[in-house]
Amino acid sequence: MDEKFLGKMADKSSEEHYSPFPEGYKIGKTKYVIITGSVISGIGKGIFSSALGKTLQDRGLKVAPIKVEAYLNADSGTLSPYRHGEVFVLDDGTETDMDLGSYERFLNMKLTKDNFTTHGQIYQKLIEKERTGDYHGRDVQYIPHVTGEAKYVLRNLAVKSKADIVLVEIGGTVGDFENLFAMESARQMIYEEGSENVCLVNLTYIVEPNHLGEFKSKAAQLGLRELMRLGLQPDLIVCRSQHPVTETIKEKISLNANVPIEKVFNTYDVGNIYELPLSFREQGIDEAIMKVLGWNDKYKANGSKSLKEWTDKNIVKKKGEITIGIAGKYTGTSDTYISIVKALEHCSTKLKANVNVKWIETTEIEKGKTTAEAELKDVDGLIIPGGFGTRGIEGKIACAKYVREKDIPFLGICYGFQMAVVEFARNVCGIKGASTEEVKKDDNTNVICILPEQEEVKDLGGTLRLGGFDIKLKKDTKAWELYGKKDSARERFRHRFNVNTKFIDKLEKCGLIFSGMAPEKRIMQILELKDHPFFIGIQYHAEFTSRPLNPNPVYLGLVKAAIKNKK
Repeated sequence: MDEKFLGKMADKSSEEHYSPFPEGYKIGKTKYVIITGSVISGIGKGIFSSALGKTLQDRGLKVAPIKVEAYLNADSGTLSPYRHGEVFVLDDGTETDMDLGSYERFLNMKLTKDNFTTHGQIYQKLIEKERTGDYHGRDVQYIPHVTGEAKYVLRNLAVKSKADIVLVEIGGTVGDFENLFAMESARQMIYEEGSENVCLVNLTYIVEPNHLGEFKSKAAQLGLRELMRLGLQPDLIVCRSQHPVTETIKEKISLNANVPIEKVFNTYDVGNIYELPLSFREQGIDEAIMKVLGWNDKYKANGSKSLKEWTDKNIVKKKGEITIGIAGKYTGTSDTYISIVKALEHCSTKLKANVNVKWIETTEIEKGKTTAEAELKDVDGLIIPGGFGTRGIEGKIACAKYVREKDIPFLGICYGFQMAVVEFARNVCGIKGASTEEVKKDDNTNVICILPEQEEVKDLGGTLRLGGFDIKLKKDTKAWELYGKKDSARERFRHRFNVNTKFIDKLEKCGLIFSGMAPEKRIMQILELKDHPFFIGIQYHAEFTSRPLNPNPVYLGLVKAAIKNKK
């Protein structure tokens, strides 16, 4: 595009165009793959983006992913796990959608706030700039101002990351009312950057009604028509399905979307998601994208050798099996604890042992509909995950007591760490009514209290103790051994409460070992028991730093202990 025209678009004057560019930005230096969805949400755009990124990395490309969320929340921190799955926390403290976890695991990257945005963030920035007069008296409109700010986010990531290619995942589906300006921003990006610098990929779901026993593509066709109605012509279409689709289905999609049949692909459900990058390579998905972007010869695949080696290591054959219980109160959907499940998968691959998960709803134990003994009698290890509020905590405490007394390997995460402290205080230290300030106000019995810096905090969003912090490890402890006998470790936190310093000495005198703490403050971050096969509590979320082929050491220790316990 003409440079003079681009400069005119970036001008904050009374011109009709407003498309700000970060300092140093040059069109064509970074290219974009924009990924949209149609028919239904939840078809795996995040996994597709992650797996695609892995194939592009294999070609020697520097990849920067970004998730563009449609909701008006400023971040994912205040969203219910039931509605949106887990809140994933980045090292810089940004609370994000769980897809950022997929990106980090597949791409082995440490992402930042620049890799995530919501429409709420974009509106927030827009209003701030309007209040300070940055729009030079213009009436602020969806076009060009909202779309201009949305495009700036993508270009800013391109400059900061110095990436060869930015993978843009637009949340939701085509046709969502709240997604309209994101789609319009994508259209404008293609116009301004040039079609040779942007590849548009649409994931569409092909339904297969059980009562018919055959595929139906009409819903997919309508979704694609809606995409084109918005001025967006896909370069590639990826048909998502439960089983491999027929060639006839591909032909129908090709005809209705003006996309050549050789650019219509199919990804169906597989047993192991780490098979996907190699599958994409074998189908030619990444090659087709490279051709759209004019990179036919510049970035050759590494003969698929390195990608195949990575895949083979992630899908090793396993012998034997163990069962790990996850005792929480959001067990209605596995997305709530997806990073925990993935961390266990990483350990399963590393140790070549099948790890089954048993979901235990602690609210049912609390209500007396079942017991900790009944739920835990067949598990080889237990995880009590994080959470908030009062519901289900007595069920968690009962589970912690059972595994402590029965020598079953245990890992308490965040709230699970705190519940282990409460249980120990009640049943070993004899502190009657020991509890947490999250449940009741009682300075005499609350062994868990609010962090001092959190006492005056009123708002919920983004106010927790968030992000990566260093942990000082106590020598000659289990935690010290797990982290390779190092003096410190770095993990990611998301909490507001902490062990009450008034009770630390008594808890330690009774046998609780605090083997990890904050370097500067008296914040207890790891606990353990000496005469137990494996009893570890962590105030942080170790699952966020677990990676394929490199499991987090705390999870690896738990699974090893569970395998030993099984034998």
